[in-house]
Amino acid sequence: MLLIGAVGRAPITSVGPLVADIRHDLGLSSAATGLLTAVPLLAFGVFSLVAPRIAGRIGLERSLALALVLLAGGIVVRSVPTQLWTGTLAVGAAIACFNVLLPGIVKRDFPDRVAQLTGGYSAAQAVVAAVASGIAVPLAAAIGGWRYAMGAWVLLVLVAIVVWLPQLRGGPDAAAPPRRAPLPWRSALAWQVTLFMGLQSLAFYVLVAWMPTLEREHGIAPGIAGWHLFASLAASVVANLTVPVLIRRLPDQRLVGVVCAVLIGAGIAGLQWLPWTAGWALVAVLVNGFGAGMALVLCLSLFSLRTRDDAQTAALSAMAQSVGYLLAAAGPVLIGALRDVTGAWTVPVAALCGVSGLIAVFSVLAGRPRTIAA
Repeated sequence: MLLIGAVGRAPITSVGPLVADIRHDLGLSSAATGLLTAVPLLAFGVFSLVAPRIAGRIGLERSLALALVLLAGGIVVRSVPTQLWTGTLAVGAAIACFNVLLPGIVKRDFPDRVAQLTGGYSAAQAVVAAVASGIAVPLAAAIGGWRYAMGAWVLLVLVAIVVWLPQLRGGPDAAAPPRRAPLPWRSALAWQVTLFMGLQSLAFYVLVAWMPTLEREHGIAPGIAGWHLFASLAASVVANLTVPVLIRRLPDQRLVGVVCAVLIGAGIAGLQWLPWTAGWALVAVLVNGFGAGMALVLCLSLFSLRTRDDAQTAALSAMAQSVGYLLAAAGPVLIGALRDVTGAWTVPVAALCGVSGLIAVFSVLAGRPRTIAA
């Protein structure tokens, strides 16, 4: 599970620091470059609904194995000169399966340790994602360009495949199809969790796509901007390991939600309105990264905390991640378009600060101690 978490973001976060090279090589506009980050999110939205159906037929373990193979193929295909978009779509489809099915396994196998296990694989995800963003530029320079730097992550996926294979031989119960529950479309609580999921994802993926570019346009060197994305993701690791303790000790999750929204908004604002120096930018990305890490663990934990069993967890996870990621997919494209129209980052950053306010609202609603009706 930790290895699956480890490969669940690196193929995406390694793209951000290389955006300028990709745009120059392929002649992409800002909006088209934003679409490069939006395609995996669109895949998350679509395939989050497909993943539970696949798992219902072949089981959770086999579904995750299939997703790992698809991820490896997508990373390789994405590095082929004419297949950037096809490979990116495959990468997104595979990671969508991880996103939806891992919470169900946690609920099924570790029902009393939901926050800790969720924080564990989220931390693994954030650590490797941080390394991917930090080494992207020097790796591209060392091995011959951005295509090879993005393709190198297939090696870690192959390791995850090998380690996961014994799960397919664990007896008849290991790969048994789980009971399926209907998606909770009529539940107000489910929609509150869904909108919290979508808005925090929108803020996160906009910064993954555009933070290095924003910093470079403010005069910060490309290598430093890439390591700032690393620092942001590293700060999220600390949050991944801290938040489960708070969730376990507090009577509900409302306070955690408000704090994470405030940190996200403060970090975003700091990138534009603090002095444009590498030091102040680092402060802003650390604050934002910690808030984003809090939001992710809280959101993934809510899938289990607001449901009654693993089948309902998978259903809420599918609904929240499908609608949530479709909402998030619009973020990088719209922010890129705003940047093109206004010629500056002031309006896009102000819009993101407004999003952080909405994150606070829906985190409070979703954080109340209740569960979705059967």
